Amino acid sequence: MAGLKAIFFDIDDTLYSTYEFSEMARENAVKAMINVGLRMSKDELRQELDEIVGEFSSNYEHHFDKLLLRVPRRFYKAINPATLISAAVVAYHDTKFRHLNAYEDALEVLKLLYNSDLILGVITAGITIKQAEKLVRLKVLPYLTPSAIFISDQIGISKPNVKLYLRACSDLNLRPAQTMYIGDNPVNDIDPCNQIGMITVRNRRSGRYIDLQGETEPNYEIHNFWDLLDILREDFHLEV
Repeated sequence: MAGLKAIFFDIDDTLYSTYEFSEMARENAVKAMINVGLRMSKDELRQELDEIVGEFSSNYEHHFDKLLLRVPRRFYKAINPATLISAAVVAYHDTKFRHLNAYEDALEVLKLLYNSDLILGVITAGITIKQAEKLVRLKVLPYLTPSAIFISDQIGISKPNVKLYLRACSDLNLRPAQTMYIGDNPVNDIDPCNQIGMITVRNRRSGRYIDLQGETEPNYEIHNFWDLLDILREDFHLEV
């Protein structure tokens, strides 16, 4: 395959639509808080929640606690705040159980690539258990090489530090030029990988970074995983 030995994937907005899922889950969470007695409009609550996510990051574990700190007590007078937070958490997780799915074409292509000689891995930024849980829920874990899963929180290096990508290559005894990385964020996923000589593929399917410009251009751009399969067949002579 013209020297290609491994493909690494980002998770969020690459293997599934993080943006669409997050919008649905947060919407359902604030609706649940209103249903159990919080006397504020859905739009007001969403605005506050979105600000909290922006300020504390999507990986923060106490979004709804922070939300109630910002809401005047008169809007939930005589209501135990723990019930409001619990309602939001349950609604968020119910949405996760029902709607956290990989792109159908991503799953199909991973199944095909699993039959090749390629190492299939993940390099992702985030909290260890949250990112690992996504791999299980997305049902992609069976098609990944067990030793090729790298989570920033677990390693102590995060994007866009090139050391994260170099660590993945080093642990698998690979040169960066023998590896491909697929991600949606040009600043975090494309620029650092270009810097060390990985083959870069920008997934420009959806998400918050779809219009963001990086300092460098990817080697390839895709809009779905069938595009990726075409690239692997045509330029790397992959037979699957």
